Amino acid sequence: MTDIRSYEGTPEAEFGDYVALLKPRVMSLVVFTAFVGLWIAPQPVHPFLIFCAILFIALGGGASGALNMWYDADIDAVMRRTQSRPIPAGRVTGGEALGLGIALSGLSVMMLGLVANWFAAGFLAFTIFFYAVIYTIWLKRWTPQNIVIGGAAGAFPPMIGWACATGGIGIESLLMFALIFFWTPPHFWALALFMKEDYHKAGVPMLTVTHGRAATRRHIFAYTLVLAPFAIWLGLTSVGGPLYLAVAVVLNAMFIHGGWRIMRRNEEQAQADNYVAERRFFKLSLYYTFLHFLALLVQHGWGTW
Repeated sequence: MTDIRSYEGTPEAEFGDYVALLKPRVMSLVVFTAFVGLWIAPQPVHPFLIFCAILFIALGGGASGALNMWYDADIDAVMRRTQSRPIPAGRVTGGEALGLGIALSGLSVMMLGLVANWFAAGFLAFTIFFYAVIYTIWLKRWTPQNIVIGGAAGAFPPMIGWACATGGIGIESLLMFALIFFWTPPHFWALALFMKEDYHKAGVPMLTVTHGRAATRRHIFAYTLVLAPFAIWLGLTSVGGPLYLAVAVVLNAMFIHGGWRIMRRNEEQAQADNYVAERRFFKLSLYYTFLHFLALLVQHGWGTW
């Protein structure tokens, strides 16, 4: 496999290419969950400080994305869904991505410490390190548990938001972490079910590659069962309430049912209908986390009113 992390790109890079390095779609979930964690925390925070804190958390998330794209450029060049990213497409150099990631990491951590508190800033620094080093450099290419352990990086933002307001950790922020942490594996494994060849070509030891699709289907269903109690438990804490609980019960019933349908299917059935059930489950998973955190936000506003 050709290592293109130091690839010298063309001088035709545009501003949008550098934005793409920050993984804006992934960053949008980071920003939203961090905002919810900050907004529903028990200590009120001035709106301007909220804006600044979320801005620097977003920059930290973008820094993680740039570092990930720098190191994974060789994998991205092989996988069909990532070949058009700025580095494998030759529009941005690996050095530029690395420099941007390091610069934004330092800026985001220092500024979050100044506008919020140093506990939250340290938490952000650890999250960037976890995603860029623990997940991207180590776990992703080494173990089929890559997305399980590495999923913690995407689950930290609401805890960082909570820490910005409170200066610490609470049971509510831990349960928000658990909601995203246990959601991440079934979300990505569902994608891997109909994208297995990409991971196989790239040499990424996704569960579908190392243990097969039947085992992956069982794991997806198992994680939907583990996830549901944490999602509902969150509704019984100080940030929950009847509105959130109603949303959580409905969404988790749908998620478990989708996982059950996937587990009962064999590969011949899935290929025959072009993985329609797996694609539907993946689409549901895209809304799952967003709707839970939106319900927390609305529940908080309802309770305040």
